[in-house]
Amino acid sequence: MKRISVAEPKLAGNERKYVLDCLDTNWISSNGKYIGAFEAAFASFCGVKHAVAANNGTTALHLALVALGLGPGDEVIIPTVTYIATANAVRYCGATPVLVDVCADTMNIDPKQVEQKITPRTRGIIPVHLYGHPADMVPLSAIARKHGLWVLEDAAEAHGAEVNGRRVGSLTDCATFSFFGNKIVTTGEGGMVTTNDDELAAKLRLYRGQGVDPQRRYWFPVIGYNYRMTNIQAAIGLAQMETIDAALQDRQALAKLYNEALSPLKDLLVLPEAQPGMRHVYWMYTVFLRDGDEQKRDAVMRALDELGIETRPVFYPMHVLPPYKEDAVYPVADQWAQRGINLPTHQFMGREDVDRVAASLSQALAQ
Repeated sequence: MKRISVAEPKLAGNERKYVLDCLDTNWISSNGKYIGAFEAAFASFCGVKHAVAANNGTTALHLALVALGLGPGDEVIIPTVTYIATANAVRYCGATPVLVDVCADTMNIDPKQVEQKITPRTRGIIPVHLYGHPADMVPLSAIARKHGLWVLEDAAEAHGAEVNGRRVGSLTDCATFSFFGNKIVTTGEGGMVTTNDDELAAKLRLYRGQGVDPQRRYWFPVIGYNYRMTNIQAAIGLAQMETIDAALQDRQALAKLYNEALSPLKDLLVLPEAQPGMRHVYWMYTVFLRDGDEQKRDAVMRALDELGIETRPVFYPMHVLPPYKEDAVYPVADQWAQRGINLPTHQFMGREDVDRVAASLSQALAQ
């Protein structure tokens, strides 16, 4: 029986045409018409003035933090449940990530616990829109304003997600996105920083290209980085933006199929649900065992693997990983992260695939 992968990119539009144009014209490096076109398309999609492309999502995070002025001795508040790049990018600046527990309903940073972690060294907050569900941005933004902090959205997994009708990427000082091969919009590897701040956008572009003065070739007023996206990556990205609405609709339809197919298992599983005022884009359709631990979760995943269903575990909390190990207890993260499973989520899936995943999951849970 055909194996169902956890993620697959769909390259069914102009990706090939645009990439071949790069090859035919020899514009294959970090100059070329597709970079500006992709940035403009993505800025328009998010509803912001500026989108600055980078070579991956992690460098986009680091670039944003450098442009925001983060440095040694500073602190940044982040959720303990996130991909490790969120914490690593803070460390790249010589700053310290300060961890906060997450909400049980979304696994996003808990605004009620943020304020108690603020110190005189705190410079900003990085909410992560985990697996496609936006963080609770209204109270987070209010806390930031009260304490004079910036907010950087980590929207790597949430292209097109919304809070009260506004898309992520436009809600705060700036935001970062990833275009890795498993993301809703992909360039293979790639990233983007979005902002409405003209001065910040200028800094992003300065630091992205080794710090070269835009008015004076080979003059470097600052220490910069080589975080530029290639024209080939941007060509794929532009084609992806031409089909983004269909991609988001397909994920909504897939989530509906999953909700229906898995409803008989609600006594055993917690299914994802969008909170009021939020648009969940279901980058990964994620379920949680109602009881058990990591050992039980992994046993279920092994059983699914034997049935030809690829899955992923929810990210380990930062506070249990060696680089960020803490003895502190984070009750929600400690309990729920070890029960979470990312089910196959991509545009090639239909009802037959979802029914097979559901039947296999039912069998695995019974075992």
